[in-house]
Parts: sequence; C-alpha cells; structure tokens
Amino acid sequence: MTSIDPFAAGIQAFDRGAWAEARTHFQAAGETPQALEQLGLVAWWLDDAALTFDARERAFRLYRDQDDPLGAARVALWLAWDSLAFRGDTAVASGWLERARRMLAGHEQTAEYGWLLLRDGEFALFRGHDPAAARELGVRAAALGRATSDRGLEFTGLALEGLARVSAGDVAGGMRCLDEASAAATAGEVKELHTVGVVCCWQIFACERVRDYERAAQWCARVQEFSKRWQLRPLSAICRTQYAGVLIWRGSWADAEAELGAASRDFELSRPPLAVQALARLGELRRRQGRVEEAAKLFEQAESQPVARLGQAALALDRGAPDEAAVAAERFLAQVGDGEPTTRAGALELVARARAERADWPAAERARDELRRIADALGTPPLAASAESTAGVLLRHQGHPAAAAARFEQAATLYEESGAPFEAARARLDLVDALVALGGGGGSGQRAAAEREARRAFQTFQGLGAERDANRAKAWLARLSAAPRARGKGELTRRQLEILRFIAQGLSNPEIAARLSLSDHTVKRHVANLLTKLRLTSRAAAAAYAAQQGLL
Repeated sequence: MTSIDPFAAGIQAFDRGAWAEARTHFQAAGETPQALEQLGLVAWWLDDAALTFDARERAFRLYRDQDDPLGAARVALWLAWDSLAFRGDTAVASGWLERARRMLAGHEQTAEYGWLLLRDGEFALFRGHDPAAARELGVRAAALGRATSDRGLEFTGLALEGLARVSAGDVAGGMRCLDEASAAATAGEVKELHTVGVVCCWQIFACERVRDYERAAQWCARVQEFSKRWQLRPLSAICRTQYAGVLIWRGSWADAEAELGAASRDFELSRPPLAVQALARLGELRRRQGRVEEAAKLFEQAESQPVARLGQAALALDRGAPDEAAVAAERFLAQVGDGEPTTRAGALELVARARAERADWPAAERARDELRRIADALGTPPLAASAESTAGVLLRHQGHPAAAAARFEQAATLYEESGAPFEAARARLDLVDALVALGGGGGSGQRAAAEREARRAFQTFQGLGAERDANRAKAWLARLSAAPRARGKGELTRRQLEILRFIAQGLSNPEIAARLSLSDHTVKRHVANLLTKLRLTSRAAAAAYAAQQGLL
C-alpha cells in the first residue's frame, strides 16, 4: 500500500482552495520549514491569526537555523504584513521588515528581494506619500519578477507602478498598468492568491482616487466573483468595503450599509485593525444621511483613515463651522504634500468652500485654482464637476450670481452623468441659492427655475434618505413661495434681500461687507434703505420680518 505524502496532499488541497483539508495535511507533514510556511499561508486564508503567527514564526526560525536566508526573508516579509493586518503593530511590522532586509543582503537579484522592494514601495506610497519612490520600486520589483519568472512579483510590481502613477496624476498611464496587472491576476496567470488580492485592491483604490466609479464597479464585481469561487473571506471583506464606497457614490445606500456591515463583522472576528476602513466609510454614509452625531463618532474611531479625516472636515462645514473645516482640510493637505494630486482634490474643495464662507479670497482662490488644474489633468467627469461647483461657490460669494448659476448647473449635469445623485442634488441647492440672488426671490422667471431645482433636489434627498439636506431643500421651497410677499412691501432689490438675510443671521455691517466684498459705508446705506422701504425701525425688527416671510 502506497503511503500518502501529507505535504504533497496539502499542496493539492491548497491548489483546489480546500483550506481546511490543506491545514490538516500540513499539520501532519512534520516540523519542516516548508510545511510550516504553507501552514501559515493556509491559516491566513482561514483567518486564523494565532495559527498564522505560530506557524510562520516557527518556519522563520527553522529557515534561519538551516542557513536558508531566502526562506527566512520570505516568511519575515509575511510576518511584517501579519503584524499590521491582524494586530495593527507598526513597530513590530517594521522590525520584521528589517529582519528580511538583513537576510537579503547579497541576494539582490532574487524574487524575495523583489517582494522586499514591494513592501518598501507600499510604505513609500501609503505612509510617506511619495509616489515617485513607489513607482521606482514597483518598476524594479516587476523587472525582478520577469528575471526570476515570478509572475506574482511581476504583476504586483506593475500594479504598484500603476497606482503610483495614478497618485501622481498620470491617470491614463497608471490605469493601463493596473488594468493589465488586474486582468492577468484574475485570469489565472498568477498562482499566488494573495497577489490577486493586492493587485485588485490597488486597482479599485486607484479608481476611487480619481473618482472613476464605473471602472471601480467593474473590478469590484470581478473580484467578488473571484473571492466567492475560491472562498477567500479576507479578500471578500476588503472588496466589500471598497464596493461600499462605489454604492455610496451611486446612491445605493441600503446596499452600501449591508456591505459595510458584513465587512465589519468579518474584520472584527480576526483582523480588527482593518475594521477602521469600514468604519470610515460608514461614517461618510452617516454624514450624507444627516446623522451627524453618529458620523462624528465613527470618524473619531477611524481617524487614521483619509476618508475619516476628510469626513471630519466636511462634517464641520455641514455644521456651519467653516474655520474648523478649513483648518482640518489644510492639515490634511500638509500631511499629503504636493506629490499626490489625486489625494488632494477632496480637501481642496473643502478649503475653497470654507474659506469662501469667511471671504478669505486669497486662500479660497488658491484652492480653487489647484483643484481646477488637477481636474483638467485627470480628466474624469466627477472631478470636473467638483471644480465647476467650487468655482460657483466663490462666484456666488463674490456677488456674481449669474456666473455662479452657470457653474452649478454644469456641475449638477456632470454629477448626474457620473451617476452621483447626492452630489448632483447638492449642486442643485447651490444653483437655487444663485438663482435667488439673481432674482428668484421675486416674481420673475428666475423664481420658477429656482423652485424647480429645489423640488428636484428635495425629491432626490428624500429618496436617498438624506434627511438633513431634504429639510434644507424643503426650506428653500417654503422661502421661494413666501418671497413675493417680501418684494411687495417696498420692492427690495436683490442686494437688499441678500443683506436682509445676513442681518437676520446676526451679522454686523463689517461682517456683511466682508462677505459681499463691499465697503462698510455701502452696506450701511443698503441697510438704511431697506429699513425705510419696509417701514421698520431696527435691525431686530428686520430680522423678525425676514423670519416671518420665510427668508432665512
């Protein structure tokens, strides 16, 4: 009777994706570094953290004792990643990375050294915000992959190069690299399943950076199908988190919440440090829903994530704290630096809007201009919409409502074409504000247009479940229906109506002057004239009148 080689049987089970069976065989294969290395990989896919660390640490010691530096380095590189994914131990991860580097001294033409280059490239891009360094390391790793016939290394290096190029603004070149690497990985050219996960996650991440959500959705579906076929729960959880971002953008909020809930449960079971990714995205969903207290708590829990840091700034702006929003967004920009324009875009929009609220025109215009350059360079419709909307905000605050209305209308159209209903509806509310300033508060045709846009926004927000913004749209509709009565008593001009609203908000003449880029004397004259027209004797009476007429 022929005896079964447990190691060979384990490899066969592993190649079929029969993880539990492979674990049994490798555990029976004896105390060899090869068997323990494979056992650690199986345990990784089974989300068994304790077995993963135990098997790999034993394998490392045996490889080292047998004077096999390549084997020891290979396992050390895995332990660096394990320390981050399972425990969030950055110092321990750094220690294992340096152990691998020492083991590979003099072995710079090996595949193992190529994987070290990739780890260095990840750190350069995600922690150092240095896409140029990451691109160089990716190119070198891919070359080593080709030289050593390691396709996993080759295509992971190509994917890193692609992500680095996209991050630096070369979207077309970077996406070509990523598409090729992802196609090769998911079509079976790469035998290491973990490589498939890394390549595809970087692909989707790059799509999100440039807001190419249609491309991201296609790759998410491809990865989900691959994950289900191979029963890859860790990869499925990561993909679900990324896919939720696509669903949030598209307005499928119930589906996004379901995906985030499933991903969070999977992460919490074995990889708690990765759960913050899901929490950050859930915080963004709560912010859009208007559940601000929940959003704030989630962002605080996940503040290490860029999504959460930008979410905190956006939340401050939503709450009417532009100074806080600007400071948070500018701090984010300082951390990112100038080398990653794709990461800067969202923060620049927040800075421009927040600074415009305070009439800080130099800062607002710098942010607007940089955002426009990024949008022009990257060429995706959602970024173009963001640039248009931001330009409209500044024009509105600077007293150019007609030009602002044109920008907001273009932004809404671009957002709709991109399948982004929430952003489109917010642009429409901005358009309402501009139309009112242009003359929509009276009985003119502008009012009809403003009412139409406010109603469209209200219906969208209501359908999404964005209660806070639905109420804002509803308030606009009430204000527009009451506006003719305000014009009937003394026929206020557009500028006087604008100043009346500021008075009702409690702003002083100098503050109103700063908002409208007027002199204090001019504002004082407008205030006197509107009080005379309305036959009112004080600013307090004017504020009360504005409230009664639905002008707030």
